[in-house]
Amino acid sequence: MREQPFHPPDLPLVNGKVYHLRLAPGELSEDLLIVGDPERVDFIAEEFLKDIELRVEHRGLRTITGYTDWGQRISITTSGMGTPSLEIVLNEIVALHEVDFERMERKKSIPTINIIRVGTSGGLQKDRDLGTLVITEYALGLDNTGLFYEAPYPDENCELLENKAKELIENLIGQNSRFKRKIFPYASKAHPEVVRALEESAKDIGAPYVRGITVSNSGFFANQGRSVSRVPPTIPDLDLHISGLSLGDLKTENMEMEASFLLHLMLPLGHRAGAVCPVIASRPKDEFLGNYRGSIRLAAKVALKALRRLREWT
Repeated sequence: MREQPFHPPDLPLVNGKVYHLRLAPGELSEDLLIVGDPERVDFIAEEFLKDIELRVEHRGLRTITGYTDWGQRISITTSGMGTPSLEIVLNEIVALHEVDFERMERKKSIPTINIIRVGTSGGLQKDRDLGTLVITEYALGLDNTGLFYEAPYPDENCELLENKAKELIENLIGQNSRFKRKIFPYASKAHPEVVRALEESAKDIGAPYVRGITVSNSGFFANQGRSVSRVPPTIPDLDLHISGLSLGDLKTENMEMEASFLLHLMLPLGHRAGAVCPVIASRPKDEFLGNYRGSIRLAAKVALKALRRLREWT
C-alpha cells in the first residue's frame, strides 16, 4: 500500500482545493447534511440557514455553508445519485478534515465529522404511510462500492443480515443466469448516537418516523425490482422479496441508493453518520407522493436538530 505523503494522482488538488467539490480546508463544516439532488442543497439552505458564507458548485456538486438560528455552522453538500458518486464526495469530505494540504499528510489530531443523509426513498412495508421518515439503523448494500473498502463487521447483526441477503438473492437468481453467485450484498451500520439523535429529534417535533433497515441499490430500475426496460431484470420483483428480511423487530423499511456506503465508510473511520429519508413511494401499495417538498423539509428539520444534539454530546 502506498505510503504518505499523498501524491497528486492519489489526492488531486486544484489551487489548494479538492478536485471534485472544489473546496479548500476550512470551507466545510464538521457538521454536514448530504443530499442527492443539488437543488435540495438550495432548498434546505433557504429554509434553515442564514449568514451564508460559502456557495460553490462544480461538476453538479453543490455546497453551501451557513449558520442555523441557534448559531451552529452547517454545510450542505451534494452526493449525486448512487454510491459511485458518493464515494468520491465522501473521500474528499474526509480529506478536507483529516489531511494537512501543505504537508499532504494525515493530521495527528482528527476532528469528528457528523454527517446525515437527507434523501428520498421507496417504502417496502404495506403499513407504512407516505411521508413517514425512515431512520436508518442498518443498511444493506446491493451496490458493489463498499466491497472495495475492507471495513470489518460493525457487529454480529451486520454479518447476520449480510448472510440472509446473500442466501435470498442466490435463491432468486435463476440457475442459468450468467450472474449467478456474482451479486454480493454487504451490510453496514449507522452510528448509534446518530440514530438516537434523529429519533429524539423526530419525537420533539412530532414527526412520523420508524427505525429500520435501508436497502441501498446500485440503480433505480431493475436494481430495485422495476421492470421497465425490454431487458429482463436478473432478480424479478426484488423489492417484494427483500421486504421480508428483518433483524429482530427491525424491518426492511425502504430502498434508496446511498446509505450503505455512507455508513460503511464513516463508522470505521470514527466519524458519526446516519440517514433519514421520507417514504415518497409505496412499492407494495403502488402509491407515489408527487409533491414531497414538505417531507424533505421535515426530514431536514429533524436532521439539523440531530446535528445540534450531536455537537452538544461531543
